[in-house]
Amino acid sequence: MKILICNAGSTSLKFKLFDMPAETVEAICGIERVGADHDSVLTYRNLLNGETVKREKIHIPDYRQGIELFLAYLTQGKTGVIADVRQIERVGFKVTLSKGHHGVFELTDEVLQGMEDWISLAPVHNRAYLNAVDVLRKLLPDAKFVGAFETAFHRTIPLERRLFGVPYEWYEKYGVERLGYHSASHSYIADVLNRESKEYDAISCHLGGSCSVCAIHNGESMDTSFGMSLESGLIHANRVGDMDPGIITFLKHEGLTDEEIMNGFQKNGGLKGISGVSGDLRYVEEAAVQGNERAKLAIGNFVSGIVHYIGAFYLDLGRLDTLVFTAGIGEHSASVRKMVCDRLIPIGVKLDEERNRRDDRVISAEDSPVRVLVIPTDEELGIVRKTYSMM
Repeated sequence: MKILICNAGSTSLKFKLFDMPAETVEAICGIERVGADHDSVLTYRNLLNGETVKREKIHIPDYRQGIELFLAYLTQGKTGVIADVRQIERVGFKVTLSKGHHGVFELTDEVLQGMEDWISLAPVHNRAYLNAVDVLRKLLPDAKFVGAFETAFHRTIPLERRLFGVPYEWYEKYGVERLGYHSASHSYIADVLNRESKEYDAISCHLGGSCSVCAIHNGESMDTSFGMSLESGLIHANRVGDMDPGIITFLKHEGLTDEEIMNGFQKNGGLKGISGVSGDLRYVEEAAVQGNERAKLAIGNFVSGIVHYIGAFYLDLGRLDTLVFTAGIGEHSASVRKMVCDRLIPIGVKLDEERNRRDDRVISAEDSPVRVLVIPTDEELGIVRKTYSMM
């Protein structure tokens, strides 16, 4: 069975075509800068024969043209891996959230309406997926569409930890609670750990452009750093993370508009906001090495937040067997991993610095009470497994 997995961003599209149940990836495609004036980039690769396409400075004005271009490469000439798009039986999406839907669902009109209803919580993410689903539905009318929602893994968190200190009626009427995100990543990490042991306590650190920490007990989420919206938890590349809601009223009193405030929270906050350099940690680290004090401050704030949540979740779990770093920063920033682990010595974390510098899978010392792992996340594999088994 051919299953297409789609990851949609505000100006990007990523695809993987799987043959299931073998879990073989047959083709991958990435499209960046959708909507940019003759500045879009497309990368495509047929993994069966190695045929590769890289096109830059092309004009892809919208999702429809980007998707049509991808499907053309998928079905034609040396780049093609299938003869006809009708061979694609299912399409899976790493969707963000939908009112009343927190697991894996067929993307019916009702589920899509739930995404529309809660678009205010994830305006960029939900709009991107609604657009991609709309286009692909028209181009692949015979396929079944499945959404694995990013809130799914965290439904096992006890209610006492999901509730905010707001009127209980808000939870009942509006669904105000800690929802959590990055389910595709954290559940994939849990799947990897489940293969080694059925009983364990772990903390997964998904550190990338968007960041979160998750406490996992025997394969189930017990707590997460994200709240109800994506502007919560750890600081992110450009997003604010945890913040006092009273600041909104204060800034309005100071004369800032709603748009200026939200831009500060969503586009100019996080690592970028504190450092003044970039939301990309690589550039922030370079600036810090060169003596930029605000860059150092941003990294310190970032690391302190990670340590804060790990410490809290350690007490929630009551013990810790395994600490996992994943996603772009978690997998590649030895310096951040070291700063975090050095602060976790009191709870039994002991780093092997040479292993850490090499980005080994196991980076803890042989005598470390807590095992520390670097596990590259594979969100698409997790999504395709759910898409295949769900229907």
